[in-house]
Amino acid sequence: MKSGTAVFSSLGAAISIALATCGAEALTHDRTGSGLVSLAVAKDGGNRSSPLLYGVMFEEMDHSGDGGIHGQLLQNNGFQGSSLGMTSYAPVGDAQISRDTSKPVSTAIKSSLSVSVPEDATSYVGFANTGYNGVPVMNTTYNTSFWMMGDYSGAINIQLLGSHSGIVYADHNLTVQSTAAKFTQFSTTFDSKPSPDGDNEWHLTFDGSKVAGSSLSFGYIQLFPPTYHDRENGLRKDLATVLAEVNPTVLRFPGGNNIEGLQVDSRWKWNTTIGPLIDRPGRESDWFYPNSDALGLDEYLWWCEDMKMTPLLAVWAGKSYGDIISGSDLEPYVDDIMNELEYLLGSSTTQYGKLRAQNGRRDPWKIDYVEIGNEDDLTGGCATYPDRFNQIYKAIHDKYPHITLVASNGDYRCLPSPLPEGVIIDLHLYRQPDDFVALFNQFDNQPRNQSVMVGEYGCRNTSDAKGTYRSYIQGSCSEAVYMMGMERNSDIVQMAAYAPMLEHFGLIAWSPTLYGFDSSPGSMTPSTSYYVQKMFASNKGDTILPVNSSSDFGPLYWVASKTNSTYYVKLANYGADEQNVTVSIPDTNSGRLEMLAGSQLQGNRPHDISIQTVITKVQNDSGNYTVNMAPWAVAALAVS
Repeated sequence: MKSGTAVFSSLGAAISIALATCGAEALTHDRTGSGLVSLAVAKDGGNRSSPLLYGVMFEEMDHSGDGGIHGQLLQNNGFQGSSLGMTSYAPVGDAQISRDTSKPVSTAIKSSLSVSVPEDATSYVGFANTGYNGVPVMNTTYNTSFWMMGDYSGAINIQLLGSHSGIVYADHNLTVQSTAAKFTQFSTTFDSKPSPDGDNEWHLTFDGSKVAGSSLSFGYIQLFPPTYHDRENGLRKDLATVLAEVNPTVLRFPGGNNIEGLQVDSRWKWNTTIGPLIDRPGRESDWFYPNSDALGLDEYLWWCEDMKMTPLLAVWAGKSYGDIISGSDLEPYVDDIMNELEYLLGSSTTQYGKLRAQNGRRDPWKIDYVEIGNEDDLTGGCATYPDRFNQIYKAIHDKYPHITLVASNGDYRCLPSPLPEGVIIDLHLYRQPDDFVALFNQFDNQPRNQSVMVGEYGCRNTSDAKGTYRSYIQGSCSEAVYMMGMERNSDIVQMAAYAPMLEHFGLIAWSPTLYGFDSSPGSMTPSTSYYVQKMFASNKGDTILPVNSSSDFGPLYWVASKTNSTYYVKLANYGADEQNVTVSIPDTNSGRLEMLAGSQLQGNRPHDISIQTVITKVQNDSGNYTVNMAPWAVAALAVS
């Protein structure tokens, strides 16, 4: 992902010079005139297809993690970073609140919230947290916890209530015994009624008469709704379930630009994202807000395991936006990469493998792919990347020869020469619709011994990188055309990851994304691109098949595949007129047709899902199927 901090002007610059310019010339098509196109799918021939083709890329941006897919709902809950101040906090009752750096919760969580109570207090007082533009209040059971220090014995009241309506949706008491000697963690569960909107907050109050003229300290507060697979410190179940329905095969993490850091010291550091949450200091990210790192290295891998995705781990390769480290100066950072891999892959008897086991994962994680850096053809990284890549490649490959290494770009001027055998090169493409369609045949004539991944791609309908935009039918159709080009060549295109994945409406730095949400009920809004991704990932065989056609590509595009006796044909009509298609598939008689269609510029808007796939049954005893493709439509036929 191009960083909003440093390279907004470089949108789309990362496409491989080598792969974009060799092969067939850019396609141009007459997109007028409807017609009848006949497609005959062969039973045999073609090429094997990568099982990892359609995945997603995640980095903490647009509050996709904190305040997003990570389940914790309270913003600024540990006062991490330096830019939030008292964001999301407010006093409740006759109390004063302030951030207190003199009473750190831990060596990592360096401050707490001081709640001062006036001498004449007689009622309950405390503080509120308003979450990320509100707290989602649902008909469910919540878990909440907090650290507390100060002399207090008695009831703590927890509420979820409307910030302006005052309506109380949850009201729960727990009894605590706190001392001034140290912080103690308390936790409880409670049930809530649903709120009709997202204008809600979380309250913690206590009996002010017991603390009159004094204060109590609170730190690292948390609020969780149900989590995906009931994981402790897990993903929000509702947001994660929507992603799982896409059937992604790969998760590329933790970035993206967010791994690089605005300075070397503010890069993403694996060892500060593991273990107890109060031992994770967080960091200022590249996307304008601090990261709590509660969604850390192990949490990413549980996520992969629970959704049956293959992890693609990126490691820091010496490039930040403030400085680039290379040569002998890079060696300590190479050692750090090796420590990370020992943490992930080492037995529980090794130094770092033992630490992993202590953190709840005794068996090693399965890591087969590691990407070295991110977009090292940009922001000054090109000149030193070949040497930095080789330095890191040798260290990893010598100890873990089973790991496939990925180079962070596809510009051969920024890659080692020769490139070590088996290395995958990573292309990133953000394009306008016609430009994506022109790249349909990008991979048709490439050497079959050089594997490629498209680690980020998505249609953007503007050159104004600071705007907020939504996916729309024409743009998503152009992505489908480009994806067909990848799928046709998925013997060399090993992986592809749509990006970005998720946005919190109103907290956006980059758009569009696969899907979005806010704190209000029913806000989950899949984009038109979400439905294309879901359709493509769910309708792909392990072998790509030849197709005899009565027409050249354009405005209709297609790709066919099969697994065992099930055949899949994907279609896209990138044009303003209907296309009538007959598809002949031997030895089949029935199945289903999924289609996404709408007017050219139509898309889903926050809280308004006007376009989604429609599924119909198809049957023909002779294996001949008729598909009427509306303008700008995308379809997938699956029959056996």
